[in-house]
Amino acid sequence: MRIGLQVPSFTFPGGTERIGPAFGRVAREADQGGLHSLWVMDHFFQIGAVGPPEEPMLEGYSALAYAAALTERITLGTMVTGVTYRHPGVLVKTVTTLDVLSGGRAWLGVGAAWNDEESRGLGIPFPPTAERFERLEETLRIARRMWDGDESPFEGEHYALERPLNSPPALRRPHPPILVGGGGEKKTLRFVAKYADACNLFDGDELPRKLEVLGEHCEREGRDYAEIEKTSLTFFTGTPSVGAAVDTVGRLAERGVDQVIFSQGTGQDLAGVLAEALAQTEKIVPAGR
Repeated sequence: MRIGLQVPSFTFPGGTERIGPAFGRVAREADQGGLHSLWVMDHFFQIGAVGPPEEPMLEGYSALAYAAALTERITLGTMVTGVTYRHPGVLVKTVTTLDVLSGGRAWLGVGAAWNDEESRGLGIPFPPTAERFERLEETLRIARRMWDGDESPFEGEHYALERPLNSPPALRRPHPPILVGGGGEKKTLRFVAKYADACNLFDGDELPRKLEVLGEHCEREGRDYAEIEKTSLTFFTGTPSVGAAVDTVGRLAERGVDQVIFSQGTGQDLAGVLAEALAQTEKIVPAGR
């Protein structure tokens, strides 16, 4: 079983000047504690589930680049990039750059986007839902093509790339893992089965059903369900005990989850707790889960 940490809030004690040192400490502790992954949200305003929009919010890939320089082993990704935020060619170049500079530790986390408030606020086009999913599928196709080294022109409904050159290539082989976030049963999970290496689903009562639907899409796509890493994002009110974290990992492992990603709320300090939990779960959960 793998354990990851998401940092969705940069509201640290001491104000803006303490954001860098505090976030850096979290990244180093997660890395040194043996956690598998570190994630930040790809938002420009804070989201309502965490705090008001005026709370500090770092740009995701700059934050991950900073974390990459401070760490050695932990993998790094956004949970997840809204497809409307960046042109797909630029997004692939960005993730490739992170992968090269981190020594092959980058993820591409991507989804259809949902936060129209920040898009309106910053003047980012926010097309209707159907178009955003069309753009997501084209982005996934472009990412696979660029990481395969295919420089032939891409002509889609929404994107046209005359020469999708990607040099230097990513270090991770065959490419940085692609994680599609979201549990939409008709499109999102179908895209996971067709294009992705991992999915991310919320920890909740619907999780078994979502995994069942993913399995059905894999069968239709001729994809081995076991090839896809199933990750689940879970939340605690207050800092959990090591025992509570271990119980959560065990419960989600029984449901078929391969990696549990704990979201660190404002004021929580999870890296140390999760490092201890990891040591205990390795004794009770098979390493392949």
